[in-house]
Amino acid sequence: MDYRFQIARRYLASRREVSLISVITGISMTGVTLGVAALIVVLSVMNGFYDFVRDLLVSVDPHVRIVNTEERGITNADSLLRVARSVDHVQTAAPYVEGKALLLSPKDAGANQVVQVRGIDPAAMGQTTPSMATGTFDVETSAAGPSGIVMDVSIGQSFALAPSRDGTSSSTVGLLSAPAIERTLTQVFASPPVQRFEVRGLFEMRAATDRRRVFIGLDEAQRLFQTGSQVTGIDLRLDNLDRASTVKAQLRERLPATHYSVQTWYDLQQSLYDVMRLEKWGASAILGLIVIVAAFNIVGSLTMVVIEKRQDVGVLQAMGVSPSNIRRIFLLEGGLIGTVGTGVGLVLGLGLALLQKHFKLVPMAQAQSFLINAYPVSIHPLDIILISVVSFGLCVLASLYPAARAAAIEPARAVQMDQ
Repeated sequence: MDYRFQIARRYLASRREVSLISVITGISMTGVTLGVAALIVVLSVMNGFYDFVRDLLVSVDPHVRIVNTEERGITNADSLLRVARSVDHVQTAAPYVEGKALLLSPKDAGANQVVQVRGIDPAAMGQTTPSMATGTFDVETSAAGPSGIVMDVSIGQSFALAPSRDGTSSSTVGLLSAPAIERTLTQVFASPPVQRFEVRGLFEMRAATDRRRVFIGLDEAQRLFQTGSQVTGIDLRLDNLDRASTVKAQLRERLPATHYSVQTWYDLQQSLYDVMRLEKWGASAILGLIVIVAAFNIVGSLTMVVIEKRQDVGVLQAMGVSPSNIRRIFLLEGGLIGTVGTGVGLVLGLGLALLQKHFKLVPMAQAQSFLINAYPVSIHPLDIILISVVSFGLCVLASLYPAARAAAIEPARAVQMDQ
């Protein structure tokens, strides 16, 4: 074993003449441990919330979306679908029609409200659907009656709507689009053409998304908004969510940028995701102060060790040990403090995070308002590596000044001062 490491380990573990040095060293190591553990736990919980919100939004939003740059409908949807499906990692590509319409209450005309209507292709329903509160996600066209509509449970509750269940008949609602209202106002004695729909299901979303959203069939949406064969855009589902940026780059190469815009799931909710990332790194910076304060303690404790061991340093130099090796001894001591503190912090932080992940030890307050009962946890290896490197690096940096001071000790003077 290297003699420099042996000396550094002995200086760290041996009994001190001044007990305060051991106390300060222990406080420094404990501070590093607590800082690392707190960073791992907090970042894992914030990652868990981020993944939860992302999965919740992606259950409605696509992985990648193609729209017209001039906010007009897409007329050549078939050719775009062929291009999209030829890109690697694309599993499904489906057109959609979207717009706002007036949802007519079957009972109280004063309860009518404007909703965001999305027309989707029932044949492409391999995509993930929202979490259903009751009924099924069915927007198929029925030959014997009205077509299906699926809406947020909050709309269903406000209108007292319910899908068929236990032999009861389904509720029906009407949709009136802006083009239909405009045509009614410009024609004399014309009644507004209201399209009727059968409520097939109610889905459950949270405040992170627009709760005034309803789904109908693609053909019905084209008739409702009078778009003909045009569609609003094309939604893509991938085999891996993390491939969205790669697919976006490939589509940009194949599609003219002047006509089409390609957006990933992150682009669609960028402001929300940016805020969550900012909160994550803000919390990391605040908790990182614990490690920084512990590093300042390391400066003090190692400086006191240098003062206490100045005679030993002088003897080592008299025996031929170079100043650079003296400096390395105290750098190794700082590295040992960082290694022990970071290692114990990793074990403690990962242990708490894994316990929360598998056993849900800490429940969420007012869990009835959320889709989860306990704080979610997602451990990212890159975060663990970054925390470990930064923590260890701060401990080594903190030992630079004491190491330089030890290397500057003059052997003869150090021996004389202790005689």
